Amino acid sequence: MTDFPRPAARMHGGPDALGMPAHDFSTNANACGPCPEALAAVQAADAARYPDAGYTALRARLAAFHGVEPGRVVMAGSASECIFRITAWVARQGGARVWLPDHAYGDYADAAAAWGGARAAQPADADLAWACEPSSPIGGTEPAYARWARAAAVKVLDCAYAPLRLEGAAPAVPADAWQLWTPNKALGLTGVRAAYAIAPQGQGGAADALRALAPSWPVGAHGVALLQAWTAPAAQDWLAASRATLRGWKDRQALMLQTHGWGLLPGAANFVCARPPQPLAALLPALRARGIKLRDCASFALPGHVRLGVLAPASQHALDEALRAQVKD
Repeated sequence: MTDFPRPAARMHGGPDALGMPAHDFSTNANACGPCPEALAAVQAADAARYPDAGYTALRARLAAFHGVEPGRVVMAGSASECIFRITAWVARQGGARVWLPDHAYGDYADAAAAWGGARAAQPADADLAWACEPSSPIGGTEPAYARWARAAAVKVLDCAYAPLRLEGAAPAVPADAWQLWTPNKALGLTGVRAAYAIAPQGQGGAADALRALAPSWPVGAHGVALLQAWTAPAAQDWLAASRATLRGWKDRQALMLQTHGWGLLPGAANFVCARPPQPLAALLPALRARGIKLRDCASFALPGHVRLGVLAPASQHALDEALRAQVKD
């Protein structure tokens, strides 16, 4: 019997039944994007032909970027696809106990539910243990990171926001942990789905097993172009410059929210987690009607809070005006 209930519907940010929000704070894409070099590469991708089914050149390029052997790089359709595939791989080996942070991306639990997983109380009790650095939705270092790092379980570090850490140093990655990378957020191109995992050193057999569970061509031509661009110095230079811009925007956005009486949780990434003074049931639809979307954190087990990606001053001004109007109403 699973300890992870199957969700009626998965919650995500981005477009909804009302279409694309004019000011979308609900996702964590780099608001300075899209990265010009990555966008040009994606636009120039040859979609008339299959990519190399083995991704030989791409895996070699990603391996060189991370300083690992190419055999440790496993291509994935997206982080979410890889989360489900890793969970399936562990479950097929008899691993049923899954640990995840108290506040975490819902696909970790959804994948465990799909395989009938049982919730582990501590990382040390788990067969599979997840961590995200910086964490989401709060954006800081996971409080249980040290316990997670010592666990003997299959450990996966979700590095979705590692390139968008705006302050402080990240904790060391355990040598026996998998890493899951999804550069589309950092490059401001979340519509291009592409990711990769890096197996721990000496676990080439595990990497082969994970590859064997994938369909053919999990990454299309546009995803290949994105990941190739990700490793280029020009894209990394652009990303570094964007972090400097985002720091200023984040400070401005935090001050504006605090002016409206919002309580902010400390975080180091390109988003903020906050508790508005108003009930979300009334606030979120009112803002959405004005073209502004925030991310309800209820699916992160943090009810009453919202997560807001850091956006440019024009969008911050729109949110500020909408909040002022909400108070008047």
